[in-house]
Amino acid sequence: MSATSGDRFDAAGKQADSVSDAAKTLIMRGNRLDSRDLFSTERELIIVHGEEHYRLRLTSQNKLILTK
Repeated sequence: MSATSGDRFDAAGKQADSVSDAAKTLIMRGNRLDSRDLFSTERELIIVHGEEHYRLRLTSQNKLILTK
């Protein structure tokens, strides 16, 4: 099973212009997704849940922080 991530948002939560540059295929095993795959190119990503935008960041101490 795979999921494609193609949405790219800036700090204001607006979608970026070059979506094709941000497209990435992620491999899921059951309900698991390796965080190394999520953060292979960036240390921060935006999760869109309904109308809300959440920011998932990887810290310098290798911890995850999720903020609204």
